[in-house]
Amino acid sequence: MKNTHHGHAIKRFRHTLDIKQETLAVEMELSQALIFTYEQRKVLNDDVIERFAKALNVAHELIKEVEEDQVTLIIENNTFDKGCMAGIYYNDGDIHNNSDPIEQILELNKEKTALFELMLELEKEKSALLEKLLEDRK
Repeated sequence: MKNTHHGHAIKRFRHTLDIKQETLAVEMELSQALIFTYEQRKVLNDDVIERFAKALNVAHELIKEVEEDQVTLIIENNTFDKGCMAGIYYNDGDIHNNSDPIEQILELNKEKTALFELMLELEKEKSALLEKLLEDRK
């Protein structure tokens, strides 16, 4: 029994040809979300396979018969480019690198500083109001 996954085969051919889901969606007059959905399905009907084969310019037999290789899947799904520390995540079906953690830390530090400055201003205003209240009581 062959270990095939039609959706993964489509995704592999798309990646090999360096075609984004959005581009393929426009070519096939489908939504990007539908392309993503098809790429997740293990079994696709022959008409759908034929449409993808035509859009990707590959033989439909290749999509239908290519076997899943677990090692290849692991390698394909783990790209470690600049800005990627812990791996990848899926959003729209394409692989995206996590943003650079150092940049995230710097951004959080800026936000923290801004919040502390705002708190300091509020404390100064509160102190001024308390001083005014004490002054008025005299």
